[in-house]
Amino acid sequence: MRHLKTIEQPCIHEQHPNVAGVDEAGRGPLAGPVFAAAVILPPGYELNGLRDSKTMSAAARLRLRDAIVQDAAAYGIGWADVAEIEELNILHASLLAMRRAVLNLPVTPDTLIIDGNMLIPGLQIPQIAVVKGDSVCRSIAAAGILAKVSRDEFMAKLHEQYPVYGFDRHAGYGTPEHIEILKKHGPCPAHRREFVKKYA
Repeated sequence: MRHLKTIEQPCIHEQHPNVAGVDEAGRGPLAGPVFAAAVILPPGYELNGLRDSKTMSAAARLRLRDAIVQDAAAYGIGWADVAEIEELNILHASLLAMRRAVLNLPVTPDTLIIDGNMLIPGLQIPQIAVVKGDSVCRSIAAAGILAKVSRDEFMAKLHEQYPVYGFDRHAGYGTPEHIEILKKHGPCPAHRREFVKKYA
């Protein structure tokens, strides 16, 4: 994975060492919140297996999440709930979750590197948007893992409240199993109404 030499390293120097990667998880599911994370890694940080979270098994993401939490210079988690997704739309709710993740960092970053093609509004911090950044930037990849695992854990807890839907198995994504359950039982309050109206 090319990362420090081409993306993060030019942003890091003695006066501005804190470069945070930011990524989200959960834009596509039919239910549950969208999560985001912001991560500042130590300069030159290496972690075996660190890559785009979507290419990993759940077990691998958990292992790397634990290492990132232990090793990161700083990290923050944020989310936007279903009501905010319905009010703002999923794009703006995702940006809100990212903003909250950055604001939850214990230090103020000098620069943000954002996965995607949009910057986060409402922040007075220099930002760089990188399309498919989770495949070329280690701090974005780390943020993606934290966001994904945090969301999966939230959905597993939501399963306890709405066990019929199987949120612990599909995390709210539109799997055939989930769609079949929706057709049978209809949506619950955790579902995104605009996302499920063609199924329920």
